[in-house]
Amino acid sequence: MTRLIDFVLKLHRLAESIPYSVSALLARAAIAGIFWRAASTKLANFDLTIALFQDEYLRNVPVLPAAPMAYLATAIEITMPALIMAGLMTRLATLPLIGMTIFIQLFVYPTSWPDHLIWIALLALLLSRGAGAISADALVTRVFCKGAQIHIPHT
Repeated sequence: MTRLIDFVLKLHRLAESIPYSVSALLARAAIAGIFWRAASTKLANFDLTIALFQDEYLRNVPVLPAAPMAYLATAIEITMPALIMAGLMTRLATLPLIGMTIFIQLFVYPTSWPDHLIWIALLALLLSRGAGAISADALVTRVFCKGAQIHIPHT
């Protein structure tokens, strides 16, 4: 029994030794990939994208115009993942994606909540803890905010 406890404690210490910056980088890559692929699909055939917004995505919210919403969603899905992947203005960049995910969950694909919950979890991690030490945010903070009381997880 002691060997099992020692083994579990060793695994626990090993897991705790993983730097947050590595976890944040993986979270940034995962969430950026999800939304970047969505933008790429929209850009591949934008006429079809507008039709999908009109006939499927906004079917339950007919007051929103399909074409402007398609352009807005595509712009968000291009710019926010790029910012998140670079780790630049990461916390701010998560907010439109959280809003978009909530909208999709409530009005477009309510049965896809397991996927949306994963997206929200990744975005919430980045919103609450930031991009970590391997990011443009950390670099900007080190260069321009010397002496400021800003916390960037260094591990």
